[in-house]
Amino acid sequence: MIAIAACDPDSLDARILVEKLSAALAAITGDSGKASFSADDARVARSLFVVARGAAGQLLGCAALRPLDGDVGELKRMFARPGASGVGAALLAHLEQAAQGFGYRQLWLETRKVNTRAVGFYEKHGYATIPNYGKYVGRDDAVCLGKLLKAD
Repeated sequence: MIAIAACDPDSLDARILVEKLSAALAAITGDSGKASFSADDARVARSLFVVARGAAGQLLGCAALRPLDGDVGELKRMFARPGASGVGAALLAHLEQAAQGFGYRQLWLETRKVNTRAVGFYEKHGYATIPNYGKYVGRDDAVCLGKLLKAD
């Protein structure tokens, strides 16, 4: 069982998971990604920070959704603990559903090309490469992915 619930991004549980994500990203890409997300990003309208827990209440993962531009939302700080099967997919499905509820028509995200596991995960879930946007324009190490959400 995986339970996903909204959480303050500055809560202890959220900080523990974000630190684990940052350490994992630094090991894979050489950059923790901390500069690309602020807790305040998940406190504006049409945004959300969630934490996933297992049946015993253990922390399994986290993810954030923030507005990017009009009908486009951006996925940030997606993390599932290694070995926590199904958590990434559950988090992604949860945020996609929330995004539709917020009125987003598309979700975009950025990861590093070297993070092939993440790229493969998103592609498996229907995300495709899009032109780099925002601060990622001209960044050869970055890959941006997007998905058109189904209309209700």
